[in-house]
This record gives sequence, C-alpha cells and structure tokens, in this order.
Amino acid sequence: MAAMSGTAAAPVRHLLALLALLAHNAYAGIEIRIPDVGTAIENNIRAYLSLTRYEERSDITAQTMSRLQRRIVSETRLALEPLGYYEPEISYDIRQDGDTWHVRIDVKPGLPVRLSKVEVRAVGAGAQERSIREYLAGEALVPGLRLNHGNYERVKTNLLRTARNEGYLDARLSRHELLIDRATRQANIELELDTGPRYRFGDISVIQDVISEKSMRRLLRMQEGDPYTLDSLLRTQYVLDDSQYFSMVDIESGEPDRTALIVPVTVTAEPNRKHRYATSLGYGTDTDVRGKFTWDNRRVNHSGHRFKLQLLGSSIVKELSGRYVVPVMDIALEKLEFTGTIVEEELGDTLSQRAEAGAGLTQVLGRWQRVLFVRLSNETTTEVTGMRRTDFYVFPGISYSTLPNYIIGGRLRPYRLYGELRGSPTTLGSDASFLQIRLQAERVFDLAPLWHVNLRAEIGATRIDNPRELPASQRFFAGGERSVRGFALNELSPQQNGKSIGGRHLATGTIEVVRDLPRNFGLASFYDIGNAFDDFSDPRLEYSAGVGLRYNVAVASFGVDLAQPLSVSGRGPRLHLYISTQF
Repeated sequence: MAAMSGTAAAPVRHLLALLALLAHNAYAGIEIRIPDVGTAIENNIRAYLSLTRYEERSDITAQTMSRLQRRIVSETRLALEPLGYYEPEISYDIRQDGDTWHVRIDVKPGLPVRLSKVEVRAVGAGAQERSIREYLAGEALVPGLRLNHGNYERVKTNLLRTARNEGYLDARLSRHELLIDRATRQANIELELDTGPRYRFGDISVIQDVISEKSMRRLLRMQEGDPYTLDSLLRTQYVLDDSQYFSMVDIESGEPDRTALIVPVTVTAEPNRKHRYATSLGYGTDTDVRGKFTWDNRRVNHSGHRFKLQLLGSSIVKELSGRYVVPVMDIALEKLEFTGTIVEEELGDTLSQRAEAGAGLTQVLGRWQRVLFVRLSNETTTEVTGMRRTDFYVFPGISYSTLPNYIIGGRLRPYRLYGELRGSPTTLGSDASFLQIRLQAERVFDLAPLWHVNLRAEIGATRIDNPRELPASQRFFAGGERSVRGFALNELSPQQNGKSIGGRHLATGTIEVVRDLPRNFGLASFYDIGNAFDDFSDPRLEYSAGVGLRYNVAVASFGVDLAQPLSVSGRGPRLHLYISTQF
C-alpha cells in the first residue's frame, strides 16, 4: 500500500483525534451503582443524591467529588426514611478511572418502622357520603404495614379530593398527625377529614346557537339546586360530546359563593358540521372484505332531529338502511325512532332477503334502558334445498339493557345485561305465529391488579309449532368472534344435507382469563362452548379453546384470537379479529 502524504494524513489525524475526544467524553462523568436493593429504594436514593445531578458532567474535579461524597450517607439516609427505614447501614466506595468516577453505595436498610395505630375518619355534613365511606373502608393505611410516607401523603390528598369532588369544597384535614417511635419502630397515624358544608349548582348559563334552549337543557346532567359534583360535570361533558351536535364544548365553574353555598356554571358550545359523510373499507375473519358508506344529518332541525343513511356490503350481507330519530324527554338517552331497511343476508347456509319498516320508543328507567318496538317485515327465505318462501310478519317487542356508566355516573359497573322479548302473532296479520326471548350477560371479575376473568353467556328460546315456518332472520346460529370461536360465523346450528339452517334455541358461554401488559396490551386465554339447536332436551354443544392478544383504549378493546375447536377432530385453528366496546 502506498504511503499517505503528510498533507493527506493531517485531516485523518485530526479526525482520529476528534473521535478519540468524543469517545473520551462519552464515558466521562459519574457512574453510580446501588446493588442488592429493590427498585423503589434505588430510585428514591438516586432522587435524593446530589451525585445524580453530576452524572453527565465531564468536568468533575477531586475537590468537587470530595464535596459530593460528604453528602452520600446523609442523603441516602434521608431517602430511606420516607420508605420506613430509619436504621440503615450505609457505606460507599469511590474510585477514579480517567475522567470517570465510579461510585458504589452499599445499603442495608435494616428493620422498617411499621404502622401500629391508624385512625382515619370523616366528620361534618359529608361524613356519611358513600364515596367518602368507600374510600375510608378501602384506604391503604393498615396496621402492620411498613410505613410509607408516600402512601400517607397520597391518602391525605385523596381524602380531600374525594370530598371536593362530591361538592364539599371547604373540606380540610382538621387533624393530620404522623408520630414515629424510632426505638420501638412503630408509627401512629391520625387523620380527620372535616368535610364542611355541601355546595350546590347555582345559575347554569348556556351559550350556544346549535339546538333549541329547551333541547340543550335536557342534555345537561345537572340542574340548578342539584349537589355540585365533579361527576355531574364530567357526565355532562361526555353527553354533549357524544351527541355530535357540537364541535367544541367548554364547561367552566365560576367562583363559589361561600355564603349561599352555590357554584355558578357556564356551558359554551360550538356547532359541529351538520352533514357527515364517511366511508370505510376493512377485513374481518367472519365477513372477509367489507365496506360501508354513511351519511349523517346531525341536525335536521333546531329540535335536534337526526337522519342517517347507511350502505353496507360484505361477502355475507348487503344492506341499505335509513333511520330518522326524534329525541324526546332526556334527549341524550330517550328517543322515538323510525327505520327502513332492505337487506340480503347469508345466515349459515340459508339466505334471507327482506324489506322492513319499524318504529321504536327508547326510555330510561333508573339504571335501565327500555325499548318498545314494532317491526313490519316482508321476508323471503331460501333454504339449502332451494325452496323459497315469502311471508309477512309483524314483530312487536320489548327489550331492557343496562345503561353505560359514563351516562349514569357512579362506580364502574362490572357487568352488562340485555334481554329482549318479541313475537309475531297471526292476530296482527303475520303469516306465522311465534314467541322468542333472548338474554345476554357479561361480567368481569378482577382477581388481582393485573389479572381479570371475563364471563359471557347468551341464551335464546323460541316457541313455535313448526320450526321451518320460522323466518331465517329469526333463527339462531352460533360460531364466530363473539360466540364460539374456532368456528366460522353462523356455522353452528341444526344441519340439513350437511348445511347450517338455523335453530329455534341458542346457548353459548365463554370463560376468558386476561393478563394486563404494559402500554394497554393484554394476553388472554379462553374456553368457548355452545350451539344453536331445536330441542333443549338434546343440545349438541361444541367447544373450543385458544389464546389472544388485546389492546385496550378508553371505551373499546381490539383483539386477535387464535382458537382451536376441541369437539371436532381434524380441524385446524382459526384466527379471529374483533373490536368490542367497554361497558
């Protein structure tokens, strides 16, 4: 290789020198090691150490290190006291390697101070408030536990926040004592919350020109004179946002009147776009490729009437539907609805083609939502044999369901219930007479902070003299992502010539164990069982098991499941993709 000239070699030498300097500086500073202690202890020590603020510095002299090391023992001791350790043994070792200082701190925390006597109580007008009593019953300060100053401060803060969220704006801690006996390693705590009087909503000003004043007032979750609560404000925000009438909603509480014990509130809202057009294209294991077009008229008039037109297409269903909604009473929850639908749908191996028109009245009864409805349907059912029959039906019915928590407020409800009763009497002009009931239930049990058990069940039953007179749309099928996974959508039902034709009855159930992971992910394992059938005395139940991945956001869960049928030999696993809402 030819020798490099002096002129050419100079830039190379400069570059090498620069790289050496950068490498040298990259390792300069302080390296701190605190071995053989838990994460909580190590993090707290690092937070207290002055050394930590110098870790990235490259100009640490021997004099600076001498000054810093004199603080190590006292700062480490201070870091351990909030965690309940008042008798630690602390030693350290420091050595220098070039411009890098290596600091090792050895800590033996010793025996902790433990809680001996704990008194946490509430007095005043709100002492019996449910949320305050529930917090006191479940608070984290229990005799026998290691003293943790962080938990103590957190309980103080949460007590005040709980009271103020319920409208006790003058709440204060009339006693807050933490007495520590280092000799016996015991601590006594006494906390007393004086709630003071409860405030109520004063004048509620509404600034908007989107819907009528009367309709707007019906959307609010609070009225003048009601107890002032943060929950009422949050539910109002949710309802106004969910109504889609408004693009922006601002709810601002005014200065409390300490004499009249009232708080004025101002609600400001800006109009949303009146018309909304949306298209979507997707894929699901049950439907293959699917597409949807939607047109929403969010405000047909100043009373808040709505109209929605939707076109849906996939490999199993093609549907055109229109819906006109007239809000009534509590317009966030109660409505009179008129619908019209033309649909062609594959249900198992049976084809349903129908034109329907209906009306329904949705009402709120406490924590329940009731729907009274009637539907007129002209349906053509094509059986697997090729036989076609067209019949006219009148379906009156009633349904009950639990309301979402964000609407009714209070604690998160760990269950969801739905029940529906419908029929088709010939006395109203139907070509066939039947009575049908459907019940659905879901329940979540929290086994531990990161472990949950989800239970789901569905039961359906039909009373009819001739099962084959039941229109395809009213028959039961099982299988698919929200039923018995491992089987295709609507695959499970009574068979004719090896084809699924639907059944009079239905029973399905799911047990699912979920382990939460960081960043809103989760892992699940599940067992599904169920089928659709014609006779409760001899149901053939299929079952499957599998695993899944979950991703959860505020009000929805996205999942991927791999399920293996266990009741049928020779079948491979099936993949399911789904989106479900929280209840």
